[in-house]
Amino acid sequence: MEIALKEQILGIVTPYPERVLGNVPIFITKDDQEAQHLCLLLSRILKAMAHDLENGVYIIVKH
Repeated sequence: MEIALKEQILGIVTPYPERVLGNVPIFITKDDQEAQHLCLLLSRILKAMAHDLENGVYIIVKH
């Protein structure tokens, strides 16, 4: 029987580092536009999905 992790948060992208905490990589950007662009790039590179939490924080999730 094989056990595998199906979903996991690969990273957090935000221009507001005071809003996040955790044991995943946190990418701090200078503004929201840079955060959106970085999310797009990371999601393509990691073959994952970027999710907007609508508070200036984005998470990159492998589904």
